Amino acid sequence: MAVKFSQFNLASTLSDIDYLVGFKSTNNIQIPVGLVAVNTTYTVATAQSGLNETLTLTGSDASTDVITFTAGGGISLTDDGAGNGFTIASTVSGETYDLNSSTNGSNVNVNLTSTSGTDDSLVTLTPAGGLTITQTGNVITLDTSASGSGTVTSVGLTMPGAFAVGGSPITSSGTLAVTPTGGSAGQFLNYLGAWATPASGAPTKTVDQVTIANATTGTVSLSVSPTSEAYTDMYVSGVYQNKSVYSLSGSTITLDSSAYFPNGSIVEVVSTT
Repeated sequence: MAVKFSQFNLASTLSDIDYLVGFKSTNNIQIPVGLVAVNTTYTVATAQSGLNETLTLTGSDASTDVITFTAGGGISLTDDGAGNGFTIASTVSGETYDLNSSTNGSNVNVNLTSTSGTDDSLVTLTPAGGLTITQTGNVITLDTSASGSGTVTSVGLTMPGAFAVGGSPITSSGTLAVTPTGGSAGQFLNYLGAWATPASGAPTKTVDQVTIANATTGTVSLSVSPTSEAYTDMYVSGVYQNKSVYSLSGSTITLDSSAYFPNGSIVEVVSTT
């Protein structure tokens, strides 16, 4: 007997169906509905289980799966009471400390006392090198006024001959006094720190120029005799020479430390007399 599809009843749920009909080759077949793959949907529900939380998955195929969330150290799991979820929270609270100080001989102790009483600390401040530490209440004072004191063993001062030094040397405390000595109207203090009298009349400048003919020449003869090298300006090949590198004796200039002028150089000396 032939059956039209229009004569089939319309199923609304999977439980309304026992078999599916099919066709293979020339044969009609019945297929148990359980052999047909069907997507499974799930409903979710949460519940408190002591300190833990369960998550139950109920499938449309009547299967049930339970997932358990276990609370670790310092963690709390709290169901919302409606089975729709739960809260994860920390139960750890921060440690606080009380800071105070106390005198310990010449030292000062700084104490950190924890609220739990399990994490107390002690720091000791110890003075050294002339430092003092005092404590009043919770105020700690560092004082260095006692450090750096001492006495002078000996401090002396020397001056050129145109000056007199008083109070030298100082061996404990005192004042060094410097006063000019000698000298008269019209004199001047030269670079040696001695009183000198200007030459009478207008000064005369004399230029002596010598070409060095060998590498072993360390003296130059002048045509005049200045009072001292302070009244000479010497140039070697145009380069000014400091007065500390030569000496004057009469009309002869001699390089210090047995030095020699460069061979072929031109030595020019400007003398004031």
